[in-house]
Amino acid sequence: MNEVKTDIYKNVSILIPAFNPDEKLVILVNNLIKAGFENITIVDDGSSKECRTIFSQIKLKKQCHVLVHAVNMGKGIALKTGFNYFLNNCREYVGIVTADADGQHNVCDIIKVSQRLIENPRKLILGSRNFSQSNIPFRSSFGNILTRKMFGFLTGLKISDTQTGLRAISYDFAYKLMSVHGDRFEYETNMLLECKNQDIEIDEVYIETIYIEDNKSSHFNPLVDSIKIYGVFLKFMSSSFLSFILDILIFSMCTKLFYKLTPEYFIILSTIVARVISSLFNYNANKNAVFKHKANDKLVILRYYVLCSVLMLVSGLSVSATWFVFRGSQVFIKIIIDGVLSIMSFKVQKEWVFKKMYYSESL
Repeated sequence: MNEVKTDIYKNVSILIPAFNPDEKLVILVNNLIKAGFENITIVDDGSSKECRTIFSQIKLKKQCHVLVHAVNMGKGIALKTGFNYFLNNCREYVGIVTADADGQHNVCDIIKVSQRLIENPRKLILGSRNFSQSNIPFRSSFGNILTRKMFGFLTGLKISDTQTGLRAISYDFAYKLMSVHGDRFEYETNMLLECKNQDIEIDEVYIETIYIEDNKSSHFNPLVDSIKIYGVFLKFMSSSFLSFILDILIFSMCTKLFYKLTPEYFIILSTIVARVISSLFNYNANKNAVFKHKANDKLVILRYYVLCSVLMLVSGLSVSATWFVFRGSQVFIKIIIDGVLSIMSFKVQKEWVFKKMYYSESL
């Protein structure tokens, strides 16, 4: 490790959430102390009895504080436990750096993000890895690439490593993060969403990509945790699908009825009737189950139906124009067009219609 000044990191705290760690945690802590870090918090997140010797060694070091969960509560809760201790005991510090206990973050990289935080205390600093390397384990590359692509599409934030555990956080932002929801790995994604809500700029520092024993010590489950990370989007798509089925059924019945009455406008009329009925179901489902907007806000209702009216008009005109040019099945044409509009609708509802409560309720 390169020699560093031991005085410039006295106002940066280190937080390491740990679940069933091994000797790599002790090595990391020793190296942090050698680098000059004087305030290191380790959260024992319900580790097994076999790990007690690890934490006992760390407790003997005056620079370290070990906080204990009686049972495993998840990385999100462990981080908030550490933030709470930091906020109550380190008011004079610039901020706190979170790092993983499994040896994936070396001290040189922790120093890099610490230095960047000192230089830019109003930003969230991410230690970002390079996933284009051939030695990256599949479950790690899969989880990170999936999350990065989906996160960028849904939020508009272009971040190369959305799941990195190496993050430098200011004191003020750590305070705000105490109210962000999430028990496990989804909490780290919600942290990035909160940056957008709070207009906090995200800065990335590129770090070494380290995987030990094919990353077997990672507790990230690509399937389960990816579902949790994208819980809102999945619930939204379920709500949209049910509303879509209702809309299609009513649209199909109305086209048969209105075609005989007014063949020039039967698609537009059928679209309006179907959308009015399905939108009532969709609004209540999104408000109560997806975005969890508890307040009866008239502005939210107005925003929703402005969006609904625009989408209904676009859908009706697009389906009509496509059908009159190409003919074929009106229902099939509507399925294609409304499928595209549904994805656009999610982004508008998240960013505009239900924006106020989306980030506080989170994923």
